[in-house]
Amino acid sequence: MNSGKSTALLQAAYNYEERGQRVALTKPTIDTKDADRISSRLGMSREVDFLVGAQESIREHFTAHRAEVGEVACLLLDEAQFLTPDQVDDLLRIAVLDGIPVLAYGIRTDFRTQAFPGSRRLLEIAHSLEELKTICRCGRKALFNARLVGGRFVFDGDQVAIDQLSMDTVTYESMCASCYLEESAGTLR
Repeated sequence: MNSGKSTALLQAAYNYEERGQRVALTKPTIDTKDADRISSRLGMSREVDFLVGAQESIREHFTAHRAEVGEVACLLLDEAQFLTPDQVDDLLRIAVLDGIPVLAYGIRTDFRTQAFPGSRRLLEIAHSLEELKTICRCGRKALFNARLVGGRFVFDGDQVAIDQLSMDTVTYESMCASCYLEESAGTLR
């Protein structure tokens, strides 16, 4: 979180299009921030070409999109951690069988330091990985995402909480291991 993933995705789209190539942008429907848009903290935003539900095939959506718009040079996917392992396998099929580069942006672990199923599968089959770094409040490299509910750190609960839990606002803070352990009183799992 806060590493510029969405900004990097939008920059990649711009780079392809600057060279006259069409891209397809998508994200999982579970990401309800900005509904059908990919937005960066810097204020850049762009509408996705299609959304993918939890039980839907990304490859089928992508194939239908290509049939509608024509040739696509690259598939760009935001919030990849919310994909299912089967959807990640779809991305591999698009890259290998369809010959279309796929750039998937997401985070590895949740606020409990446990891997998201989609992230785990991406780590298993990705052709290459590029880490985008961010910093902790202390200035060190951030490794974890701590959840705050109503301004207080919490270390248990559902893996995904994008909107609000009851009446409290859910936010996240990127932290180094030391600050995370300090806030969590040293508990992992």
